[in-house]
Amino acid sequence: MELAERPLDGADSGEANASFIPLSDPDITFAELSAVETLLCSPQISNGRITEAFEHAFAAYLGRKYAVAVSSGTIALLLALKTLGIGPGQEVIASPYSFRETVHAIGLAGARAVFADIDYWSGTLVPAKAEERITVNTRAIVAGNANGHPAPWSELRAIAQRHQLPLLEDSTEAIGSSYKGELVGRFGDLAVFDFAQPLALSCGEGAMVVTDDIDIAVGLRRHCAHRLDERSSVVVGATAPYQCGMSDLTAALGLAQLKRLDEILERRRLVEQLYNAHMQSFEGIKPPYVGPDVTGVNWLLYLVHLGTRFTRSGRDAIVDDLRAAQVEAAAYCHPLHLQRHYFDLGYRRGDFLVAEKIADRALALPFHTHLTNNKIEFVVETMKDASINVGAGAAIY
Repeated sequence: MELAERPLDGADSGEANASFIPLSDPDITFAELSAVETLLCSPQISNGRITEAFEHAFAAYLGRKYAVAVSSGTIALLLALKTLGIGPGQEVIASPYSFRETVHAIGLAGARAVFADIDYWSGTLVPAKAEERITVNTRAIVAGNANGHPAPWSELRAIAQRHQLPLLEDSTEAIGSSYKGELVGRFGDLAVFDFAQPLALSCGEGAMVVTDDIDIAVGLRRHCAHRLDERSSVVVGATAPYQCGMSDLTAALGLAQLKRLDEILERRRLVEQLYNAHMQSFEGIKPPYVGPDVTGVNWLLYLVHLGTRFTRSGRDAIVDDLRAAQVEAAAYCHPLHLQRHYFDLGYRRGDFLVAEKIADRALALPFHTHLTNNKIEFVVETMKDASINVGAGAAIY
């Protein structure tokens, strides 16, 4: 099935250069525009009733009891750590193959990120390797659903229970994906979702923390912000908040997107199918891997894993060739342990060989609902030509 572009009014979607194919492009319709316009005409656009409505709707979507809307994924995880009492001198297990801004929250809380290597196929944290890194200073495990692929939550939960550690679920890249028939966001003691671009549900910026624990929910709110009706509360006043709540303006956009989420995800799956069909003509390229316990994946980006004949510089050359052809592409992840902030903590190349091997050859291609069959065909053919230019062939994995 070929996708037709669906910009507003059938016009160009706003690109300064109509031939440019961006890495991401939010799916915005008149429903979102109407919601924002209505809010702008109201007397309240900062944190208020629309944010509360978004929280309730998001919690209901996941089947969780509580949801707290905040300003970013980083802040979401930071508040979670603060609520759990995690800080200086303590350690948190995490993946080095991750969205760096979220994991940065561990350092911002004063704790140390202790990395464990990932699975070669899924890109998610390997439970046994995570368990090996647990020490007397470990206070939590943070596991993510890499590029939308769910982590092995049953095994991770067993480890967390065995060591009496909270399990935090980083679902910033995976809204709508499912593991053993359940939506991601339901497996951790709490879970974090992000709404910045290029996420499927995008409202510019913002994030949500969900949990079933009322004490965690109350703690999150106290660290997040003081509401106007709490100005005289002695109890609330005992906590200095970060004042990082979501505005009603952002929540109005998010709520409208949430109501259309099934439609947005279905259109993204159609784009994935078109990519997979065109990739079949690319010798050695396989469709994205889906694990045996995974019952649904909604990819953040269409990720191609180049073969071992490619080098990191070869992958980067392909990215440059694509950009020269007006196609935005990117290296999916630069391993966290090789970034300066963590390098200064003593991490070095060679510490996590699987994460390094995958990251050196992972190529993220444009992935959004405004891609047509012709555009996808052009992206794939351009990538094939670029791979020949670097002299590495097309082998994958």
